[in-house]
Amino acid sequence: MDLQHWLGRATHAIQDWADTFGPYRPHPSLQVDDDRFGAVFEEFTARLADNYPFFHPHYAGQMLKPPHPAAVVGHLTAMLINPNNHALDGGPATAAMEREAVARLATMFGYDTHLGHLTTSGTIANLEALFVARELHPGRGVAHSADAHYTHGRMCHVLGLTSHPVRTDDRGRMDLGALEDVLRTGEVGTVVLTTGTTGPGAVDPVHEVLPLAERHGVRVHVDAAYGGFFTLLAGAEGPEGLPPEPWRAIARADSIVVDPHKHGLQPYGCGAVLFRDPEVGRFYLHDSPYTYFTSTELHLGEISLECSRAGAAAAALWLTFQLLPPTPDGLGRVLAAGRRAALCWADLIEASDALELYQRPELDIVTYFPAVAPATLTGIDAASARVLADGMTGPDPVFVSTLRADRESFAARHPGIVADADGARILRSVLMKPESEDHVEHLHHRLERLAGCA
Repeated sequence: MDLQHWLGRATHAIQDWADTFGPYRPHPSLQVDDDRFGAVFEEFTARLADNYPFFHPHYAGQMLKPPHPAAVVGHLTAMLINPNNHALDGGPATAAMEREAVARLATMFGYDTHLGHLTTSGTIANLEALFVARELHPGRGVAHSADAHYTHGRMCHVLGLTSHPVRTDDRGRMDLGALEDVLRTGEVGTVVLTTGTTGPGAVDPVHEVLPLAERHGVRVHVDAAYGGFFTLLAGAEGPEGLPPEPWRAIARADSIVVDPHKHGLQPYGCGAVLFRDPEVGRFYLHDSPYTYFTSTELHLGEISLECSRAGAAAAALWLTFQLLPPTPDGLGRVLAAGRRAALCWADLIEASDALELYQRPELDIVTYFPAVAPATLTGIDAASARVLADGMTGPDPVFVSTLRADRESFAARHPGIVADADGARILRSVLMKPESEDHVEHLHHRLERLAGCA
């Protein structure tokens, strides 16, 4: 795609539409001449240079990458109108696009029926799922993996729920025995399962937890904010294929959260929450005397805790899905490249004398640490910090991130390392850009050299 061409087409298309309503004179208070704007714009773009190169495959740090050009064009085009998807009269076209895009997400996860909408983030999406869980099981708390995103503990506090962290196994997945101990107390109404933790990218065993949750009469919420789109690789042939059981089981969960602004190629913020039972919409019911008046159809604001939401986010996702749909042959090919890259890098690390693999990647996140002698947690922590800092400097920079692993987690995976501290930072690389597949060897050799100097 020629982004510059299509952005120009976007402005012309909206201007042609605007012209159908007749001419008017813009108010002088809004006028800014080009010379004045040019000076400010120069300062603005100079300040934007203070960023990491999220677009480049040598950036393998956090869960960041630019949106697809189709998403950029879709977002900007709709933004020129500035629809609000809270009510139908605020964005009739983009509200329809949102329903269609959300329906495709529901189909991707195997939901036959659903109620759902886009949100501004995975945090808000999870808040909504836990809000419904609270209404269905008042007075009962939420169990989640100890390695789940911190948003669950935080949102439980916001909602007045008790949070029950559950220990994980040596792969970072929720421990079933520990979960059953918590469920026997009768204090839990909902279990949150994570398909792709934001640390090592672990996938909780959804298929094994569901019957356990059913026996104890609790709901199951799947936080697939990061890893949800990997369901497209469930049972796929080739090295990128994932065990299908946990992913197929998501269709039986009560609610799901997924972030299209991660693997869905969208700009921030675009999260989504889905409920299997549309009847939970009754917990959102409210009225607005000046909002819901143009249609008897359901307004998206009537099934959302948020009020104003950018219709541009729905437009961007809808347009992207027309070109790269959430199917194995669409977005699945994008995720497959990152998955193969992670597996390739894991193989290189396992054969390395300078780096050690923390655990085998399940998705597209690789965790590893410098080999140090003597092998102690303090030594690993210091070496990881130096590699992180040194990698971002020099003529050939690489960008990674660190993850703090506690003493118990290290002992479960690497019992030979001396635990002379409560934990240690390790290195973490997120290979969510498909171009990473062509740059893994470069990244590996660069990190090997850095680790050798650390």
